Amino acid sequence: DQGSESGERGNGEDERKWEESKYRRKKDAGEINTGWLLREVGGSWIKHRRYWFVLSQDSLDYYTGPEKGARRLGTLVLTSLCSVIWPDKQTYKEAGYWSITVYGRKHCYRLYTKHFNEAVHWACAIQKIIDTKSPVETPTQLLIRDIEENKFNPEVVEHIYQHNTILKYTQGPLYAPLLPFPYDHNGKGYGSVREEAVKLFNCLQQLESAREPVPIIQGVLQTCLDLRPLRDEVYCQLVKQTSHTPSPNTAAHLRYWQLLTCMSCTFLPGSTVLKYLRFHLKRIQSQSPESEMDNYASFISEALEKTKCRECVPSWEEIQMLMNRQEMLCTVHYPGPGSCQLYISSHTTANEVVRRMQEKLALQDSKNTFALYEQNALWEQPVAGNSLIADVLTRYERDLCFTTKESESQSQWKLCFKLYCLLDADGISVDSIEYLFLFEQCHEMVVRGQLPACEEDLLALAALRLQSLMGDFSTHAPFPPLDELFPGHMLETRRFPTGLLAGTLWSHSATVAHKQKMENDKRLRSRLKEEAAAVTTAILERWKGLAGYSSRDSMAAYLTIARQWSGFGCTLYESSKGNFSQKLWLGVAATSVSIYKQGESEALDLTSLCLRFSLLFSPQLTEIMQLMNAYFSAIHRQRGKGEDADTITFTESTDVGFRHLAPTPTPTLLELPSHPV
Repeated sequence: DQGSESGERGNGEDERKWEESKYRRKKDAGEINTGWLLREVGGSWIKHRRYWFVLSQDSLDYYTGPEKGARRLGTLVLTSLCSVIWPDKQTYKEAGYWSITVYGRKHCYRLYTKHFNEAVHWACAIQKIIDTKSPVETPTQLLIRDIEENKFNPEVVEHIYQHNTILKYTQGPLYAPLLPFPYDHNGKGYGSVREEAVKLFNCLQQLESAREPVPIIQGVLQTCLDLRPLRDEVYCQLVKQTSHTPSPNTAAHLRYWQLLTCMSCTFLPGSTVLKYLRFHLKRIQSQSPESEMDNYASFISEALEKTKCRECVPSWEEIQMLMNRQEMLCTVHYPGPGSCQLYISSHTTANEVVRRMQEKLALQDSKNTFALYEQNALWEQPVAGNSLIADVLTRYERDLCFTTKESESQSQWKLCFKLYCLLDADGISVDSIEYLFLFEQCHEMVVRGQLPACEEDLLALAALRLQSLMGDFSTHAPFPPLDELFPGHMLETRRFPTGLLAGTLWSHSATVAHKQKMENDKRLRSRLKEEAAAVTTAILERWKGLAGYSSRDSMAAYLTIARQWSGFGCTLYESSKGNFSQKLWLGVAATSVSIYKQGESEALDLTSLCLRFSLLFSPQLTEIMQLMNAYFSAIHRQRGKGEDADTITFTESTDVGFRHLAPTPTPTLLELPSHPV
């Protein structure tokens, strides 16, 4: 016991000596913070060792101990480019220590402590020192400033270029970035920004000899999309590689100009680099008039006036077009079998395509509005008006890469020009293409089961559809798939009115034996086929009775039946949530917003709290608000009130105690879809 007490007294004396030593060192050396920390040490395996750390105004040092004569084992010089990663719970859960990481130019210290407050104290102290440091400027930055200051003096500018090789083309590697970047590690599968900047320069140089440059260009653009700070760096690297080139008009050298063209249509540089780039382009044009470089420089200058930051990296096709300074050909479908081909650039928006389609189809004077839709076999959605068509096409190319052959037909996307806001259905001429739009879009609603109608009406509509497409009945006429004429869910309703099919055909209950389940599936599918055959026969009988009807007569009769529904012309959205058991449709029209039980033609009473609340829980709430805003804008425009339309926003309703949609003159935060507003 006496020995243990003396040991404890000894340890206490050692700690007091260390504290006294610590105080003396602070007082003598002006140290900001000191203390014991664990540092991660690499080797055959990662381990932690305990060192005495000292933070001063210029560096973070660590020693063997706190005594005055202790040996210094390492130094991390602190500059404005250093960075600190603060402690996080995930590291604490994994390692049992609170961790901070300090990145410097040559070293990275991963430090650990048992105490959270101590870790935060160290991180704060180090960050304060970093914040006091003057910004580091690279030689390239200083030279860019000199060029900007002397841009009206060609002799001085030429002297700057001649005596600073960092500004001119090189075949050698780049060992450090042209611009300053913090010392840290990046996520998304990349190294530090500094490392990636050097790698990108190597990629640029590979363009000169690459047989196929598009993958390299796409890779550079993708890195710049993921790591925003690298955009200015790549611009500077490309300006460097297109300055004072030994063989400026060769195909290898023009690859740099092609990448610069793609960059200019994808990202805008920062203001300082943008001025430097514009000066470089004008300089090249004055030095090499009527050359390919002059043509590229002119194209890039125009692109920089229009470019906004892209959502996606340009597609393979777009890059090939940009390399040749050409526009892409885009196919836009419209209801029915028709389509138009338009030339688009990297800057063409959905609004521009809608306007051009209206001009092509002579729909400029229509009181209704139109939009561009993304559509495949299973889904469609409107394209926001300011969306770039090039981004939309890039998504299609990317999705196609991850599509299997079995699902390719269903997942193949296309752009469709369609009616969006139906403001004047009665004023559409029967002989106009707009009438075809109305007919085709109404039929889409029918086969999706979105038009509440009795079975007799649905059979009549299917027969009228056949008559409009194929004319009079003939035994040789091809019969389209039934799901293109008649809503599929009606077959199940006819054969299984109590929902037997849903509970059996797709049942995955573990208690049902596999063999019995297969037999049930087979039997039920057979019954469905029988029902489909019966429906087909009924449709054919009605088709025979339409002999002599023209295509226009059939369309008019079709729409006459469809107009019997009070909600004709509205856009339906699924809206089912909370305690309300049945699925609902939310219908948005020019004059009202209504809620229907799916399959029923009469709108529900909106005084019920649960029904009003369901408005907020539609999975397509954004699209609903966009459509309402579009209706407001179109109605106000037609009334001669300009574009200051009311918009839909969320407000608090104090009388009923929940949020609802209300008109307000405040501009909406949501984008309007692609119709002219």
